[in-house]
Amino acid sequence: MTSKKTEKYDLILQGALKVFAENGYHRSQVSKIAKAAGVADGTIYLYFKRKEDILIHLFQEKLGELVNKFHESVAETNDACEALRIICTIHYTELENNPELAYVTQIEMRQSELELRKEIGITLKPYIELIENIVQQGIDNGQFRANLNVKLVRNLIFGSMDEVVTSWLLSGQKYSLRDQVDETLQFFIHGVSK
Repeated sequence: MTSKKTEKYDLILQGALKVFAENGYHRSQVSKIAKAAGVADGTIYLYFKRKEDILIHLFQEKLGELVNKFHESVAETNDACEALRIICTIHYTELENNPELAYVTQIEMRQSELELRKEIGITLKPYIELIENIVQQGIDNGQFRANLNVKLVRNLIFGSMDEVVTSWLLSGQKYSLRDQVDETLQFFIHGVSK
């Protein structure tokens, strides 16, 4: 895409994020997204076939950025506990800094149709695999118990962080999500350590 096309694409995704967070995915209209993005209604259809495509691309872009941050940040450590701390810190910090993204990823994803959830699941897969690799690394280097069910543990770790963010949103964001990192990590480490 040329820079002008990329700029409009990014504006549409930002507009969609705002509109989906404010109105919910199902109550959001393409015209509202266009208005929030500062583009004509028809411009949306130059980039996306339908509203579902906007949500899928939004997840691909935003979660893709997060997954890249996770990978870059844990690449420097061989310590599985530290890698989990890094993951948890980034997860909480990024979503606290962007409540609209938190709302869309936590609430709207669960209310989407099966096909949309499948597409979004494909986007989440590299993140889940990264957590799995960290758990396996902890087993391999002796930090974690050898008898752990790696796939179950990765789901428990992801699911726990996911639930902490959802609870934070539902509470009206009355406390710092970042401040939950230490207790979350203690919970993880206590559950997997020898």
